[in-house]
Amino acid sequence: MKEKKQTSALVLTGLFTAIIIIMSVTPLGYIPLGVINATIIHIPVILGALYCGPKRGAFLGFVFGMTSFIKNTVAPATLSAFVFSPVLAASQFGVAGVFKSAFICFVPRILVGVLPYFVYVLVRKLTTIRYSAVWMVLLNGLLSALVGFGVRIFVFNTILSGHKDQEGWDMAKVTGTYGVKVTVLAVVIAVILAAVLIVFTFKKSSMVLGLAYAGVSGAMTNTLLVMPSIYLLYKEAYAKATSVAMDQLVTVILGVISFNGVIEAIVAAVLVTAVGGALVKVLPMHFTVKKEG
Repeated sequence: MKEKKQTSALVLTGLFTAIIIIMSVTPLGYIPLGVINATIIHIPVILGALYCGPKRGAFLGFVFGMTSFIKNTVAPATLSAFVFSPVLAASQFGVAGVFKSAFICFVPRILVGVLPYFVYVLVRKLTTIRYSAVWMVLLNGLLSALVGFGVRIFVFNTILSGHKDQEGWDMAKVTGTYGVKVTVLAVVIAVILAAVLIVFTFKKSSMVLGLAYAGVSGAMTNTLLVMPSIYLLYKEAYAKATSVAMDQLVTVILGVISFNGVIEAIVAAVLVTAVGGALVKVLPMHFTVKKEG
């Protein structure tokens, strides 16, 4: 039985590796959402961690980092490609650049294959112990609040993007016109989602919460480690490469985290929940619980 499980994990690891490589060299690694192309290459890394364990998840994260390294080295799309390429960094910043870029390129991606597994385990345990009902309500509420915030910034950025093409547009006027409406919409969606999730998790299974939080944590691990690391390790060089004023760099990075990061976290939550929930019907997860929440 143990050998069968190990063989299954090995096959799944190979499958997820192939998927990561395919997604990295095709448009399949991104979902166009109008004002943003949401990165989803980390989805097979997260699923690999959940189904094959954190060790193989770390390997898949390394593969994810390697595809980024190769792509940015062989065919750099921007002047800031050195951030993810130790080779390009070495030519510009010497040996120090090698270590800096290697850290940014690999460490966050490896952790994407590790942390979601333990987040999933934590959520499943919290929803199957004493006072599990309280934990489920809190976790559902937090997840719904994240979705509500994501809806607000996505809709608002879409509206702003549409007005930017108009001459003489006033950002303050647009904000005043749509701000309250968008906020109310986001709150309503968050409340409805919270109610639906609470009913579902109480009547069906708390596994959906574990999968959703695994997706969120995986996406945010990548964003929260990559962007601050770029600022700490390549502040001046990155600002110059992206034509951003130094006094605006923090704002730009925080904007990427709060917009791109949140949207990608929500997309990851949806995809990991959908795909993971489907796969669990035919494949056992690496971690299981005896009692449902």
